[in-house]
Amino acid sequence: MRAVSYAEFGGPEVLHVADVPVPEPQPGQVRVRVAASVVHPVDLMVRSGRFPAPLPTGLPYTPGWDVAGTVDAVGPSVAEFTIGDEVLGFSPWLQTTAGAHAEYVVLDAAWLTSAPAGVPATEAATLPTNGLAAAQALDLLALPAGSTVLVTGAAGQVGGFVLALARASGLHATGLAGDGDREFVESLGATFLPRSGEPAGTFDAVIDLAVIGSSLLDLVRDGGGYVAASPPLRPESVRGIRTFAMEVLPDGSRLGELVKLVTSGDIPLRVAGVYPFAEAAAAHDRLARGSVRGGVVIVP
Repeated sequence: MRAVSYAEFGGPEVLHVADVPVPEPQPGQVRVRVAASVVHPVDLMVRSGRFPAPLPTGLPYTPGWDVAGTVDAVGPSVAEFTIGDEVLGFSPWLQTTAGAHAEYVVLDAAWLTSAPAGVPATEAATLPTNGLAAAQALDLLALPAGSTVLVTGAAGQVGGFVLALARASGLHATGLAGDGDREFVESLGATFLPRSGEPAGTFDAVIDLAVIGSSLLDLVRDGGGYVAASPPLRPESVRGIRTFAMEVLPDGSRLGELVKLVTSGDIPLRVAGVYPFAEAAAAHDRLARGSVRGGVVIVP
């Protein structure tokens, strides 16, 4: 099968299309014929060799977290999916090396859910990683309805999902974003706060996707909550504020709940561009230029 691969760290030019063996599902696993996946900022860090966490041993890598596609084969002990099912999933490929930028990928059945009916795969693929990151961030905070939450980087992919989920959960969100993103932020029921000024106010919690840092703790009420964008950025607790860090994990059940919100129209899906495997370097370059408002999608 064909897969996007790189055998050394470096710029986008190290990416190429390689022929690799078709993976076989083991007990509890499903093989998916990939229709679409997504490139994320962390992919650029891993590809360049600058990712701070431990990397899998042994290049080459086939990256890719999200998968939208069709079940092609099932391993023993899998009852919830059959061949031909349209599915979505999230692959923690840094631990499994089962990257989704390939024609086929094998994932645990528990990491998958049914795809939203009538939604193109290129749109559906933007949901798993970023949607789960947003949902799990809010799950960490466990805020009751009516609580206030400030979301920095609110117009980005994770930020948009956080705003949508906050609205669906009865939270009052404030989105910190660029001046050109006011319409998007307000379309999700959030109060817009321009990043050109100093953020102000008092909130029950902050989700800091723009990596502004621990200074935002000054905006959190005593005993409130704060979620950092990654574990190394998690600040020490002050004034009883609970601090957390985002670490997105595969969860087919939680992803299924997000699919229902997509189907009901509560979660919008955004695509910034679609690139075939052969143009993976261009996809990485587009994401590296910034100001991306939607998923950068890779298709076989």
